Amino acid sequence: MPITVNGVELCDDEIEQELPMHQDGDQPLHRAVVTRILRRVLLDEAQRLGMDVSDEELAISRLLQEHAGSPEPDDAACRRFYDANPVRFTVGACVEADHILFQVTPSVNLEALRLQAEDVLARALQEPERFAEFARAYSNCPSAAVGGSLGQLSRGETVPEFERVVFSVPAGTVHPKLVHSRHGLHIVRVARSEPGRLQPYEAVAGDIAQVLGAMARDHAWRQYAKVLVARAQIDGVDLGDDAEADRLMGVAQGL
Repeated sequence: MPITVNGVELCDDEIEQELPMHQDGDQPLHRAVVTRILRRVLLDEAQRLGMDVSDEELAISRLLQEHAGSPEPDDAACRRFYDANPVRFTVGACVEADHILFQVTPSVNLEALRLQAEDVLARALQEPERFAEFARAYSNCPSAAVGGSLGQLSRGETVPEFERVVFSVPAGTVHPKLVHSRHGLHIVRVARSEPGRLQPYEAVAGDIAQVLGAMARDHAWRQYAKVLVARAQIDGVDLGDDAEADRLMGVAQGL
């Protein structure tokens, strides 16, 4: 069944042109189709408003700027963001950490792995001086060869779910719970922790304004696209949650 947008069929050439942009994600064909639909909906709206659409990127940019604008953040909003996110504006924070990794693989028995990890954790809490010994015996990470040592870690160097925990563990202690990450189950010990230095508000106010402005624009664009998609006549495809315009950033890339 052909895909049509406001009575105009989406041709194969358009989709083939878009497809390379989505090869690194899930369902690249569906993403390409949704992106082309959103582009067509935006261009149809620009044309309806009397805009020149000969340059598609320029037309979409003008449409979004003129009809999906958002207010610039004021100083009060920037200060609230600063106060609510001190970690984001702290520089120099680092930890020296060790871990024991119980890696999750497609064939692993998850319950058996969890029970083993819990047993080793209990032993590490009772005998922390044997942590390196336990790491060499049980860890599935190359760091096992050096007693589980990960060396010095700064923020941004590990996956977020691991980082959140490792930067909260008091120095000189083993974390009392297993840490779940995309790699598996971890037992974590922090040897040393440096809290870093909070940058003054004045030094980061400009960056905060840019971040909040981008967030506001993103929200406004998504809401605007949702309205246009809901109003458009789209046949031959089920957009589902994609109607929330998750692909709008792809459509407007570089604008």
